Amino acid sequence: MRHQYQRRHSRWYEVLLLGLSFHVLVGMPLAIMLPGLERWGWGFWEYLPDVRRNTMAAIGLAFLASALTLRRMARFPGAHLAANIMPTVSVAFLICVAVLFFTREGYTRQVMFGGYLMCLAWFYLGYFIGRRFRRLKMALVPFGETHRLLGTRQVDLRLLERPDLEGIRVDGVVADLRAADLPPEWETFLARCTLCHIPVYHIRQVSESISGRVQIDHLSENEFGSLLPPLFYIGFKRAVDFIGAVLLLPLLLPVMAVVALAVKLDSRGPVLFLQPRMGYKARPFLMYKFRSMHHDMSGEDFTISEDDPRITRVGRVLRKYRLDELPQIFNILKGEMSFIGPRPESVSLSEWYEQDVPFFSYRHVVRPGITGWAQVEQGYAAEVDGMTRKLQYDFYYIKHFSLWLDVLIVLKTARILWTGFGAR
Repeated sequence: MRHQYQRRHSRWYEVLLLGLSFHVLVGMPLAIMLPGLERWGWGFWEYLPDVRRNTMAAIGLAFLASALTLRRMARFPGAHLAANIMPTVSVAFLICVAVLFFTREGYTRQVMFGGYLMCLAWFYLGYFIGRRFRRLKMALVPFGETHRLLGTRQVDLRLLERPDLEGIRVDGVVADLRAADLPPEWETFLARCTLCHIPVYHIRQVSESISGRVQIDHLSENEFGSLLPPLFYIGFKRAVDFIGAVLLLPLLLPVMAVVALAVKLDSRGPVLFLQPRMGYKARPFLMYKFRSMHHDMSGEDFTISEDDPRITRVGRVLRKYRLDELPQIFNILKGEMSFIGPRPESVSLSEWYEQDVPFFSYRHVVRPGITGWAQVEQGYAAEVDGMTRKLQYDFYYIKHFSLWLDVLIVLKTARILWTGFGAR
């Protein structure tokens, strides 16, 4: 008997709504041509002075960067594309305008702004058209660890009772491919699904994509099959951190002076709090923070709750808006920290954690950061209570260490600072 299982989302949907080529072949020409026609008139392509070429090239590059960034960010859980479209497109166009400005190349502002509006319209239209297709329907093979998976707003999970899809169209099948109790007839079923071009996913891959966490029962390699993050991106990220810190320092110094004065007037004690933290390559360093606790009250290395009596009045405000972290820009300049990375733990806590998780030190394979994947997904929970979950987020960040994940963390951090969510 020949089985003809069918996927729920056909290939045309993947090409039109998810394929980068469709954006380049259709969306980018529209974003360039329509504003050009409105400003320069029909046939403007027959005469292209430098001003027009620069404008068209800038719109095209900004469109391409936005499409690529949004597409790559969509792979990560909790990406919230609708909220990320405007900041992503805006930053891409601002960078292009900045390059034209500093290189003193001419461009047409009206056409550039029109291209910006067209890009926003294109990506929002694609988002709302594709929204009804974005909830994936996955079939679960009832063996091994698949019972641990829970559905979300993006993924609908259906537990199979026998090795047959029973005429139901799904986007993929999830199975524990290493389950010892997987019967031969179910293995045959998975083979038939593959022959019908229905993807079969291992449970670990789907679990990570839904939760944004990596199970820490053992070390997990990245998408390149290695435990070591890409060395090129480590170097590139360090250069971006240093340049960004140098550019931000003149802007932050007046703010830090005001914060320092507030801390000094609010309670007795030093303005800065210096604590040994475990850093890059497991090397201890002194992390700088504005003091947010009373100097003469003792306690553990972690905050028990938001009502901790050790926190000062000014300290609560500093913690809510992360202003106590501002001095860490000097740690970034020294190469001890990054803007984005796993949160550095105190040396004593790091030694304590490693007693329970032998490979805890693996999180030091990248530079620690002011903000990170665990902070934007979990919030600033108490270290001891949330250590396991936070470590799962940290390992996910290291496994997917990339520019696209860092961009998503920046956007999520901006929303947290605006709303105050996750403050501790």
